[in-house]
Amino acid sequence: MVVAPCTVAAVRHTGGWLFDRVMAGWEATVLVAEQPDSRPLRILGASSAELESALTAPPRRPRPQAIAVEAGLYGSDRRVARIVREALDGGATEVIFWGDLRPADLDGGGGPVQHRLSSAARAFKAHALVAAAAPVESIPVTETFREPPRVARPPDLVPVS
Repeated sequence: MVVAPCTVAAVRHTGGWLFDRVMAGWEATVLVAEQPDSRPLRILGASSAELESALTAPPRRPRPQAIAVEAGLYGSDRRVARIVREALDGGATEVIFWGDLRPADLDGGGGPVQHRLSSAARAFKAHALVAAAAPVESIPVTETFREPPRVARPPDLVPVS
């Protein structure tokens, strides 16, 4: 699951990670703070939903296995922060952050980690950005995230050296 302020931000910051996870058999949902544009996310193999509706709905079962959260939303919406802290407390959900802010209440955790995008992920991410009417610069070979304190790191994320 990705929690993002808008579709373009979700694609730009997590699109390759999303695509590679979907190709590995994961189901991916992107919760977007503004009205989601589902076409770019469908290109990546993900579904979309409005964040506000998801936050006011009864808790989902089963819980997501992974959550990528835009750090600004974590800092500005207590409900998003609660979901993340519950996931961290449960220990079974992988949590990563993206964006410029570092959640202050999660200091002392891990540092930046990167996901290396497959060639297909880079191509599909470029198409998703075009579909979102976003500028497409070169698509980098990695996407960088920040991990909170955790016991184990997922194998597709490596520390930034």
